[in-house]
Amino acid sequence: MIGLDTNVLVRYFTQDHPVQSLQAREILEQQLSEENPGFISIVATVELVLVLEHAYKFSVREVAGAVERILQADVLLVQNEQEVFTAMIALKEGRGAFADALIAALGGWANCSRTLTFDRKALRIPGFALP
Repeated sequence: MIGLDTNVLVRYFTQDHPVQSLQAREILEQQLSEENPGFISIVATVELVLVLEHAYKFSVREVAGAVERILQADVLLVQNEQEVFTAMIALKEGRGAFADALIAALGGWANCSRTLTFDRKALRIPGFALP
């Protein structure tokens, strides 16, 4: 297994650097396999979403599509895949920010009865509650 940093994923999805984007495409499409997958941590997933949204101005639909492609790739192992999927669906459906939805999903994974927040927008996501 090979860990993948956020910048490799960013180059793959943005294709904005002539050398690094080509290398990222080669890694994800040729070097990785089901026997030797790429590992994507939760941190790299959240960073990817934030970079695509804020630095590259991807739409919510484009960001959700990128996360979905990662989740569907047989050559990638995503940390807490089910929780990432849940957060991607929340983003896609306009229920809140990806990071907030992931926090709530991870709280559920950890058997939290609820996740306390002062963020009124996050309250649209199941699992959050006011203190």
